[in-house]
Amino acid sequence: MTSRDDGFTHLDAQGQVHMVDVGEKPITRRVAIARGGISGQPETIAALAAHALEKGDALATARLAGIMAAKRTDEWIPLCHSIPLDRVDVRFELDPDAGHVRIEAEVIVHAKTGVEMEALVAVQAAALTLYDMCKGRDRALVIEPAYLARKEGGRSGVFEHPTMGRQAPGKPHSSS
Repeated sequence: MTSRDDGFTHLDAQGQVHMVDVGEKPITRRVAIARGGISGQPETIAALAAHALEKGDALATARLAGIMAAKRTDEWIPLCHSIPLDRVDVRFELDPDAGHVRIEAEVIVHAKTGVEMEALVAVQAAALTLYDMCKGRDRALVIEPAYLARKEGGRSGVFEHPTMGRQAPGKPHSSS
């Protein structure tokens, strides 16, 4: 089966969904950074920052959840390739006064396909884990949208989200 000429890479010539063949693509270094966040009551985020939650160290747990999710993205997203990741880093920036946690995941690989989905899945898994660990204190927590902040490598080169380097819509983000 071959891909269509109309730009729909995940559809074959008959319009059926298929996994893209990356067999002929060169192995290159690829990096993806995704961002998202979670908002809640300032007291909840302060307890999170102080490692004072009843369920334990939520940040460490969320970091591990993000890493584990990135490694298993092909099991979450049907058409993703299974790729051996070189590195997954999940970081948090807490602002208890604003009741906000910024989540950032950076994924690096030397492969024939990119790691944007792995970075996005890592952010979402970390956010869901923070919600789970904090919900006993604050059921009104909000998981914010995740977005691809930057990617590099592959045929399309470098992409930077338009919010890169300035405040993302609706939330206080400082550059890291």
